[in-house]
Amino acid sequence: MPRQLLITLLLSVFIALLGIGIIVPVMPVFAESLGAGGLALGFIIAAFSLARGICQPVVGNLSDRWGRKGFLLGGLAIFALVGYLLPAASSMGALLLIRCLHGVGSAMIVPVAMAYVGDHAQVGSEGRYMGLLNIAIFTGIGGGPLLGGLFTDLWGMASAFYAMAALSMLAWFLVLVQIPAVAPTPSTKPVRNIGVYKSLRIMLASRRTVGILLARLSTMIIMVPTMAFLPLLMHSLFAASALQIGVVITVRTLVNAVLQFPCGRLADRFDKVLLLRLGALVISTVMCLVPLAGSFSTLLILFAILGCGEALIWPTLGALATEEGRLYGQGNMMGVFNLAMSAGVFSGALGAGFSTDFFGLHWSFFLIGILVLALTMFACHLISPLQDHSAR
Repeated sequence: MPRQLLITLLLSVFIALLGIGIIVPVMPVFAESLGAGGLALGFIIAAFSLARGICQPVVGNLSDRWGRKGFLLGGLAIFALVGYLLPAASSMGALLLIRCLHGVGSAMIVPVAMAYVGDHAQVGSEGRYMGLLNIAIFTGIGGGPLLGGLFTDLWGMASAFYAMAALSMLAWFLVLVQIPAVAPTPSTKPVRNIGVYKSLRIMLASRRTVGILLARLSTMIIMVPTMAFLPLLMHSLFAASALQIGVVITVRTLVNAVLQFPCGRLADRFDKVLLLRLGALVISTVMCLVPLAGSFSTLLILFAILGCGEALIWPTLGALATEEGRLYGQGNMMGVFNLAMSAGVFSGALGAGFSTDFFGLHWSFFLIGILVLALTMFACHLISPLQDHSAR
């Protein structure tokens, strides 16, 4: 992959995701100030994931035909607009609509960036390239909550939203100036351009592809309780400050980011299914232990371990998706791959909301941990080499 294109792409994704991360510790408190309970907060998170999920396959498919730069610019512009609209939200209805718009913008950024990387990843190096992209994603998301907590403590919640808008515009300008309209691609066998629905049917006919998508869905279920519901849990456990919440989230994502490159190399050299199983066991165990943490330091250690487990999962699944992208088109595959991610966040949002309202916040972490482990192990069975090409 051309060095300038790779550096510009990674830096743009980092800046954009830093803006998203800034509002993570703020959003649950802001929603509560508008009257949101556990279930309503789940719907707010789900609205973002639903809008993103619906748009991602369409964007991925069209980016294979029309090019990728215009979608990146459109998504970043929407992010900037959302940053200015959020502080003006005065009702739950308005907040839901803005979060839907936010999801549309997100559908134009991460899947398209993944397709860019997939276009240029050499055979046998998929994990390394996806690890580099994940470093940009996780350092952005990981650093954002720390800044968001600090900004909120110093200048109030609105400052976090405005910071997101400013960072999104900076990334927009970087993409406009530095990324060519038609990026050079290596000589590969062309993938036939077909519609999104037909592409989806073809993908779902493969057990291996279904396993990869199910693994992406199941491992993303934990994102809502460990991000959006974490501030509520920390307040109930030891009256945590916004800065402490930001530090815990940041440690998890920064550990994840630091380990992306070495774990990506592991995914290129060793059994991907084994790495996926190990990562799922780690994150599910941490989920069950989080409600038992009685102090800030204990929670910090648990979330560092959570980051280690996720570091095994993300580049491994990204490498598997890149391999499949050579069959279906990188935009097509990454759009559907990220649709599975959004479906996981959506399921986690609703599941965490219902379980919190009916069983309590602490039990929701335990129940979701067990669910994630069961679904991921079944997904690994589908991806296993024994099932590999029999149903293509």
